[in-house]
Amino acid sequence: MNDNRNMLLAIVLSALVLIGWTFLSDKFFPTAGPQTQQVENGKVRPAPQPQATPAADAPAAIRDRAIVLTETPRVRIQTPSLQGSINLKGARFDDLVLLNQRETIAKNSPPVRLLSPAGASDSYFAQFGWTGQGVAAPDANDVWTASAPVLTPGKPVTLSWTNPTGQRFEQIVSVDDGYLFTVKQRVVNAGVGAVALRTYGLASRSSKSKDPSTWTNHVGPIGFLADKADYDVDWKTLDENKTGITRDSRGGWLGFTDKYWLTALAPANGAPIEASFRKSAAGAYQADYAGTSFAVGPGQAVSSETRLFAGAKEKRLLDRYENQGIAKLSKSIDWGWFEWFMRPIFGLLQWLFHATGNFGVAIICLTFIVRLLMFPIADKQFRSMAGMRKVQPKMKALQERYKDDKPRLQQEMLKLYQEEKINPAAGCLPILLQIPVFYALYKVLMVSVEMRHQPFALWIKDLSAPDPATVVNLFGALNFTPPGFLAIGVLPILLGITMWIQFKLNPQQMDPVQQQIFGFMPWILMFVMAPFAAGLQLYWVVSNLLTIGQQAWLYKRYDMHLSDTHPVKT
Repeated sequence: MNDNRNMLLAIVLSALVLIGWTFLSDKFFPTAGPQTQQVENGKVRPAPQPQATPAADAPAAIRDRAIVLTETPRVRIQTPSLQGSINLKGARFDDLVLLNQRETIAKNSPPVRLLSPAGASDSYFAQFGWTGQGVAAPDANDVWTASAPVLTPGKPVTLSWTNPTGQRFEQIVSVDDGYLFTVKQRVVNAGVGAVALRTYGLASRSSKSKDPSTWTNHVGPIGFLADKADYDVDWKTLDENKTGITRDSRGGWLGFTDKYWLTALAPANGAPIEASFRKSAAGAYQADYAGTSFAVGPGQAVSSETRLFAGAKEKRLLDRYENQGIAKLSKSIDWGWFEWFMRPIFGLLQWLFHATGNFGVAIICLTFIVRLLMFPIADKQFRSMAGMRKVQPKMKALQERYKDDKPRLQQEMLKLYQEEKINPAAGCLPILLQIPVFYALYKVLMVSVEMRHQPFALWIKDLSAPDPATVVNLFGALNFTPPGFLAIGVLPILLGITMWIQFKLNPQQMDPVQQQIFGFMPWILMFVMAPFAAGLQLYWVVSNLLTIGQQAWLYKRYDMHLSDTHPVKT
């Protein structure tokens, strides 16, 4: 009767863990990027990518983008990383694709589009200008004149516009080989009186990102203002706040972030600004700033500089731009609470990747390093296990003596541990110490564009997506896609098997319920880990294999045998 009750309790607890984790992970922990690969008849093929573009379609996609781009004069943008154009009507940065980032893993996949003009789907653009009283400043309908037809690194282009009263407005635009535009805004007053102006910059997108925003990964409005990274303002905040959110700051930056992409306005020289996030009546989301008012006398010229980051959140480039004066631009990556630990893990992974040329191999090397560093702890764990084996007869005697007095049994067991200098919780220490490493790797796989679409070997073509080789649809032979937690690939199966072997090598729990729970746990974890990134599954499988080998060697070293850790029931 007790055995049946314990078995039922173990099944109920296991089900609660499985169902509860599935609910929580869907709500709070987006486990991986969308599946970028699928197996059909044993062959890996690119999967359709409905979330390939960074912004959702506008409510009314008016015209084809290609047609819209031909309707106004433009300056072409051509760099090693970017391609697109600047719209001379309004001097807008509204056409930009990322040449080094592809929408899917297919070889012929088009590059990721970041910016798109108003009037087309996925409208998303940046713009700089001036406002003033008693002076005609250029607006979104004015057409600028360009000094050259193409903008390339090392060859700036000057955009100019002159009003009827003699004030000439210039935007001297330059671009580097990464994702940074520098815009020098200059006003030359050839009129008869002084004029008062304010510079501004804005980024506008027609609607929300398709990437989900969770408490572990912020997507949406973002900024580093008043010496603080601002992850508090999100899409919902702007939907509910009709007047917008305003921050005063000296310098800093603001804009919009997707999971991997960022558009950020960064006024230079730490000038005082009034920064705002808002939602327009038409439904577009806008991040903007306005500088302090300044006067330009007759015959004078005043200039200021601002910068625009528009591209992938590659850490090496974010760090480079921080060194060039854009404060904490790397905070656009939502590192989370363990930033102090994640950055070294990411740096080590990057170094291993450059040394090996394969991120999967880099993850395996990281696993070896972690296990090597934790070997002294594992050695101490097995010393404790050897001690536990020696006192097993005494523990059995205590259980028989106090089988009807559980509180007294616990007291006597604790006293025995103290006398023999045994720590029964020593086996948990390696697992607890691995949790920060596991979480750091989880976050790196989640938020780092460097891991996006990185292949490993064989059927694993994207380490940031789940294992596509799922047995539920017979590796693609059946024409259906199972839901996330049922899409059990080869790596999750290996994870379950290696975890089961590892548990079998551990000392058997004295409590029958705990024995049954530990018996179910590897197979529960197999389901729990199925939707996670393949890179994370790879880390855990390799870690389990190393642990099994380590356990076998340490058992031999301390003259322990499996029969000692799993006594035969009589």
